[in-house]
Amino acid sequence: MAEYPDVRTLPLDETTRAALAERGLEYRLIENDRAAVMDAWSHAVRRGFAGPELSADEIAEWREPMSWRRVTGVYDPASPEGDRPVATASSWATPTTIPGGTLPLWAISTVTVAATHRRRGIARGMLEAELRDAHAAGVPVAGLTASEATIYGRYGFAPATLVATWKVDARRAEWIGPEAPGRVQYLDREDAALLIGELHERTLSQRLGEIPGWPRRWRGRVGLAEHKDDGVRTVRYVDAAGEPRGAMAYAIEGDPEDDGRGELTIQYLIAEDDAALGALWRFALEHDLVGRVVAHMRPVDEPLPWLISDPRVAVSSIKDHGWLRILDVPAVLEARSYAADADLTLRVSDPLGYAEGTWRVSIADGRASVTPDEGDPDVSLSGVELGSAYLGGFALPVLRAAGRVEGSDAAITALDAALRVPRAPFLSIVY
Repeated sequence: MAEYPDVRTLPLDETTRAALAERGLEYRLIENDRAAVMDAWSHAVRRGFAGPELSADEIAEWREPMSWRRVTGVYDPASPEGDRPVATASSWATPTTIPGGTLPLWAISTVTVAATHRRRGIARGMLEAELRDAHAAGVPVAGLTASEATIYGRYGFAPATLVATWKVDARRAEWIGPEAPGRVQYLDREDAALLIGELHERTLSQRLGEIPGWPRRWRGRVGLAEHKDDGVRTVRYVDAAGEPRGAMAYAIEGDPEDDGRGELTIQYLIAEDDAALGALWRFALEHDLVGRVVAHMRPVDEPLPWLISDPRVAVSSIKDHGWLRILDVPAVLEARSYAADADLTLRVSDPLGYAEGTWRVSIADGRASVTPDEGDPDVSLSGVELGSAYLGGFALPVLRAAGRVEGSDAAITALDAALRVPRAPFLSIVY
């Protein structure tokens, strides 16, 4: 089987189909090329996320990213809107960045259940079907970005990456960072969307937990798709040789005559190097008629506080973002690189069975060998904790302090040291 299967060719999960049929519901695979069916499905997604009805242009924009996904829906024949599903999901196989390389990931997206059909086992059926399908296809880990933090843990998903919202009083943010050798230039939004996509692909390896993007995602970031915003402006940073190394989309709200107290919101910022990152942040902080700068979905270890004279001026709030679900423990542990040697017996529990087992984990020279073991474990945890710790974003001693990991001090310390990474994992997009 190919490492990244075309998930559109996989059959519908029979276990979930039969379970939902007993409740009078129909679980279906959606044919991507049937425009009317896809349009109704897209409307159901927007309704599921409590958004307004999609326009004709927005419906057309949905078709591109859905054309390469496996799309499913649950229908209620008794509904007066029988052509519109009461639940939706989509998925695809994609690489995700891990320490030392990439790993096949089963990406799950657009999971919704209509408010009229809650608590009927629909979400459980669809999510468990996705996990069965991923496991059967040989994909070792599943992932998603969660709209609600209390839903997905019961299916073995765990927060693995965090994002920060940074708020800066621009009036007090005196720049002390280095002078960038290049220039910041305004850029047409269409060109900016293309450049952001190029930069994203060029810098994938810099962000643990990241996945490749797609055109509609970048058009949305610059206000040309999704929630359109004509107030978005875009700039790029070019280095001394004139090569584009970064881009930013932003919008300013507020009355410019109100003592210059407008708020500049960074919609998206991507930089290939430190000089580009610093130049774009400085552009935002020193923008005329701006009193505050806000940036959502940024790294938790953003260097911003070190670039201004008063680090307290930059205030961050943190939340979970990228979630992982381990499906094959030996495959994921042997795929990544490690910062230190370790040798221990690891016990992983999993109510759904995918990650269940005990293994001898021998880490040397940056790689792991994982073999089944029947001995007493040195470290015990569930697949949820393993998912959180896997990219290095959450420390095992902290999880142990919360009662989520058990084992000897020496083994936990050794495994935690092996899992350490230089920078915090960071997934820059929603999927």
